[in-house]
Amino acid sequence: MHFLLHYLRKYPFSTFCILLIWILSFVPFFPETPLNDVAFIDKWVHVIMYGGTFLVLWIEYIRQHRSPDYEKLFFWAWLMPVAMSGIIELLQEYCTGGTRSGEWLDLAANSTGITFAAVIGLLLICFQARK
Repeated sequence: MHFLLHYLRKYPFSTFCILLIWILSFVPFFPETPLNDVAFIDKWVHVIMYGGTFLVLWIEYIRQHRSPDYEKLFFWAWLMPVAMSGIIELLQEYCTGGTRSGEWLDLAANSTGITFAAVIGLLLICFQARK
């Protein structure tokens, strides 16, 4: 329990965003909007949602640590989010009774957003090192 409280104190915004992703991933429906006519809007939402969430994680990490541990960053800020995305897609496909569906393209869009966040995070680390 202490472990969870430690990370909640260190990464409050990331924790909130990750919880929000889990909640939104299992909401049974979304209202119609004019944006539904935009091609691949669902995939763009996935890229932005995951990219934004994990960019917040990178920023909080950079604020907490002066010298980055790249192995930890690779594991916790890239590999684990991609795995979480895959788990969510599998749960949507097999555990929601047909109210949600898991898609490989959603996983690809999520991974793209996570990768964008990682690239931006690494650039922020380089920028911080120059100061």
